[in-house]
Amino acid sequence: MRKNYRKSRPEPIKKHYRINEAIRAESVRLIDEEGEHKGTMPFAEALKIARDLELDLVEIEPTADPPVCKIVDVGKLRYQQEKELKKQRAKQKKVEVKGIRISLRISDHDRAVRVSQAAKFLEQNDKVKLEMVLRGRERQRGGMARDIIKDFISELEAKGFSLGTETPVSMQGGRLSTIIGLKN
Repeated sequence: MRKNYRKSRPEPIKKHYRINEAIRAESVRLIDEEGEHKGTMPFAEALKIARDLELDLVEIEPTADPPVCKIVDVGKLRYQQEKELKKQRAKQKKVEVKGIRISLRISDHDRAVRVSQAAKFLEQNDKVKLEMVLRGRERQRGGMARDIIKDFISELEAKGFSLGTETPVSMQGGRLSTIIGLKN
């Protein structure tokens, strides 16, 4: 049996409107198809007006007293909502966490390459997870490893970035890590 480990996306919150006979109010405040207020009237009369226009009566604001209903085509209303959701999703920028690994014995050139990589990630408004794996006897050099990480961050700041640490430098197992990002 095969399991799907892909994370499922949460469904966007959709408004569920009561339509036509599903509306439970005795009287409603009516808005016609052009958006003009027609006043308060009995539900049956508002439904008759909507049926005469071959449109639907939709409860827009159920918490009002009396509820606000609008004469509209339900298909068009749902289509407009989907369009708005797509626009909102397109405007969202997902901030990614990019990982960079360095070691205790990193050479100057390798460090410069990693600094330029981190600078590129930060320019794209991504966060950078800086990791240092300590093997064997390197684990006794925790202070030296923290200094290398602080030097790495100061080199990035020297390039003109205003950085803030999301998580402080922490040791988990044989691994030192921190997450840095741009200050807002």
